[in-house]
Amino acid sequence: MAGVIARTVPCDVIHSHDWLTYPAGIHAKNVTGKPLVIHVHATDFDRSRGNVNPDVFRIEKDGMDHADHIITVSNLTRRTVIDKYHIDPAKVTTVHNAVIPLSQEILSIPRTQRKDKVVTFLGRITMQKGPEYFVEAAAKVLDKSKNVRFVMAGSGDMMNDMISLVANKGIADRFHFTGFLKGKQVYEMLADSDVYIMPSVSEPFGISPLEAMQMGVPSIISKQSGCAEILNHVIKTDYWDIDAMADAIHGLVNYPALHKELKDKGLEEIQGITWEKAGRKVLDIYDKVINK
Repeated sequence: MAGVIARTVPCDVIHSHDWLTYPAGIHAKNVTGKPLVIHVHATDFDRSRGNVNPDVFRIEKDGMDHADHIITVSNLTRRTVIDKYHIDPAKVTTVHNAVIPLSQEILSIPRTQRKDKVVTFLGRITMQKGPEYFVEAAAKVLDKSKNVRFVMAGSGDMMNDMISLVANKGIADRFHFTGFLKGKQVYEMLADSDVYIMPSVSEPFGISPLEAMQMGVPSIISKQSGCAEILNHVIKTDYWDIDAMADAIHGLVNYPALHKELKDKGLEEIQGITWEKAGRKVLDIYDKVINK
């Protein structure tokens, strides 16, 4: 299909996203002779915690070798592409992701009135996202503070393991599993949250903390995430440091001044992270490969 489209639709550049489309992008390049730009949103090193699928690795490497230029969503991912796939650094450029401004309808979603503070993990419940560190940190917080509830929103292959871990920790009465959320449900969950946390083990970028900040929710993110490179008004911890994570949660739920500072500064910071800026960088790369 890529070959048919490439022969019939005139183009200047072929832009291919992640390993599932690299073979199609290579074929289109071979048919047209046009430059191929590939966009790396994640590698199998991120998804598998290093236990890489050799078939996926081969496709990823093939795409990178055939590409005229490679766009990565963070410097973290750029480093992986250069070090693990042995790609020339001159061929790899980071273009950080951004967020679309939210509508007034989303921004005015009402918050449920409650005494307890709510700390939310929102994402796939998989090895890459570090859900077990969230549960461990929750148990530490609940040792000191009883006025906190924890929400794990999402689904994934580790969900049953996390339910068991929560039960074993004896915190099931303060812990909630929502299942998969989509669209407006995500923002309704964020509107009800006091703290957002992303303890990812390896996160090429991670847009969800930006979405939380848009909703005025202070974020705690792992240093092993691409968005940590561009966000200043968040709390950053190592994904494995559950003590630091628990301290950060404790501070945000118990000290209103700290919470307000991160909320206000976060809202201000997020205004400057736009897709227009990212788009201009991508256009510059198109011009570079066309003129080459």
